[in-house]
Amino acid sequence: MTWATVRQEVRPMRFEAWYERRHRRELTMAEAAAMLGVSERTFRRWSGRYDTDGAAGVQDQRIGRASVRAVPVDDALRMVTLYERRYTGWTVKHCHEHWQAEHGGTRSYTGTKKTLQAAGHVARAPRRGAHRKKRPRNPLPGMMLHQDGSSHEWVPGCQWDLIVTLDDATSEVYSAFFVDEDGPLSRLQGLREVIETPGLFSSLDTDRGSHYWYTAETGGTVDKTRLTQGHRALPHLGVTLIPAYSPEARGRSERAFRTLQDRRPKELALAGITDRAAANRYRTERFLPHHNARFMGGPQSRAPPSSHGSGRTSRKSCGCKRRGLWPRTTPCGIRA
Repeated sequence: MTWATVRQEVRPMRFEAWYERRHRRELTMAEAAAMLGVSERTFRRWSGRYDTDGAAGVQDQRIGRASVRAVPVDDALRMVTLYERRYTGWTVKHCHEHWQAEHGGTRSYTGTKKTLQAAGHVARAPRRGAHRKKRPRNPLPGMMLHQDGSSHEWVPGCQWDLIVTLDDATSEVYSAFFVDEDGPLSRLQGLREVIETPGLFSSLDTDRGSHYWYTAETGGTVDKTRLTQGHRALPHLGVTLIPAYSPEARGRSERAFRTLQDRRPKELALAGITDRAAANRYRTERFLPHHNARFMGGPQSRAPPSSHGSGRTSRKSCGCKRRGLWPRTTPCGIRA
């Protein structure tokens, strides 16, 4: 029994009691309406219907009638069929975005969610409990960047590493590309792509991997006196390197990777992409623009953009030092 059914049974009983007292002139119409929690106009309308139709006139006339805002049956059937044939396993939000962008859908996200839940394709999510408070974003773009790599089966049978560099203030992904295996050169390539396009930044938050840090013991603190190839390049650019000691400390990039690991394999499969070169072309031409348009937020403050680094500076700094001689560097121009 629903609350609507219970209210339908209780309303005539309560109304009849106050209607009789009003009929005996023990109460004014305004007082009787206040006791029922309705306006005087509503009580007057109920009284007129009660005089004409009896207790049935007090019932809510909307119960059992289809809402004019409900999703039409044809639209719901087309949406469910499309989900079954093309978007099976996708989240509701991801499917809804493609439904509107590529198939002319006009209904709201809530309508899509309820339609797919009613069809049994999407389970209702459990209620969220208390969670750790998120760290406030930096107020300006370029103040802090996050860089991390994620090993995942992005296409069936292929385990690649995705190297992502994103901004803390806006969550804009500046660089994202696939490589066979994460390493110092792939990390420096990501920095070079950021410096040559958006510009220089103030700090970089990374994990304690050997690309940027030397750690004597697994899980221990970093040794800031023994510089790695990546750590050696950043001071030349005026960038502060920040080590993260827990996944929670890097929650912004962890949440970004959770979204990427959910959406990216499905979109690559939908586009029929199976090799790494095509996947990297797809991320430049289609995925990154759509991803940033969807998930990028505005900064808390406005200021002039970061200064752009020259190609010569970024190539020299984002390189590998050989035998202690900086002029002999290997630029990060690797084909991903």
